[in-house]
Amino acid sequence: MRVQNHIFSVWRQAALKFGYEEYEGPIFEHLELYTGKSGEEIVSQLYNFMDKGDRALALRPEMTPTLARMVIQKGNELRKPFKWFSIPRLFRYERAQKGRLREFFQLNLDIIGTESISAEADLISAIASMLFDFGLTEKDFYIGVSSRRLLASMLEKLEVKEPNLVYPLLDKRLKMSAEDFEKELRSVGLSEDKAKKLNAFMCCSTIEEIDSPELKELFELLKAGGFENCVKLDLSVVRGLAYYTGIVFEVFDKNKNMRAIAGGGRYDNLTETLGGQKITGVGFGMGDVVLADLLAEKNLLSQKKSNLPVFIASFSGDMKILFETAAKFRKNEIACSHSLNAVKFGKQLEMANAAGAKCVVFADGEKSKDGVWEYKILSSGEQGVDCLEKILEAL
Repeated sequence: MRVQNHIFSVWRQAALKFGYEEYEGPIFEHLELYTGKSGEEIVSQLYNFMDKGDRALALRPEMTPTLARMVIQKGNELRKPFKWFSIPRLFRYERAQKGRLREFFQLNLDIIGTESISAEADLISAIASMLFDFGLTEKDFYIGVSSRRLLASMLEKLEVKEPNLVYPLLDKRLKMSAEDFEKELRSVGLSEDKAKKLNAFMCCSTIEEIDSPELKELFELLKAGGFENCVKLDLSVVRGLAYYTGIVFEVFDKNKNMRAIAGGGRYDNLTETLGGQKITGVGFGMGDVVLADLLAEKNLLSQKKSNLPVFIASFSGDMKILFETAAKFRKNEIACSHSLNAVKFGKQLEMANAAGAKCVVFADGEKSKDGVWEYKILSSGEQGVDCLEKILEAL
């Protein structure tokens, strides 16, 4: 729980720092919300059930359909564009494995109601910034950016008749050799010449090698924000076929020994698909499982038991003076704890260490008087006698 709270705290503060407002939705939705977006085949990946009113429901596997439903429901009441975030509990009925659990949490950031490439730049900047806030550096991760429009344009130029058969191969390209990739392309109808041209195109790794004004503008904005070293062109990033329509991106650890840390992109048709008017959006999701694995690998998850500022101890074991002293600290918004039994002083110090306290305040020390206490900073061994404000300074 401490690890989870740490992750949630950094997520929330990073989102707020970029001006996103928090929202929430129900933990279950009508099943048709997901089949309408992804087709009936999605049912096998869901926890779904019939309720007492014979309604087909499902535990939410993702948050974006809920967001789209809420946007449709509120319609013109919402002033656009708006920036929202959520940290929902999600469920997927699939085999649990490394980096992927049946129940998990995910950070979602979305910008609704603008076609400006600045929205993508804002999201990607927020991702990089929050990963820095966790203690990661540019040596630990990168954000691979691609464009569904650019890929579609290339397939159209090559006169590919079944592009939906090709996209999954583009997504798996880095997991196979160039020869196998071209072989797979030929198996779905591309000539040898077209397969080689497409493979050569997919090898482009710099923004100068491609003709995409929106990608070039995006990279310029990220450079202006100081995040140019976090992003790179990665045309193998494809994302969901029935979902994303423009810029797409995924976040990877540089060792590439775990799943994507985050992924997202622009979706122009989701509200329309669900029966509302067409409203463009761009968003991403970052799960807690892979992120926690990466932070643990980099020794960035603190094993401290807590972050308690003050533990109040009593030489006499007088419970009344412990409660009186604790009340004075808490009235000044200082979190503190103390023994709940009259135990020896040494035992109280053991409890302070076990609680992860930064400081022990002696409620009834010889030099203690009204508003002044003896104290000891546990990390340094520094001792003193002072008022509450000075003790806080020492902390």
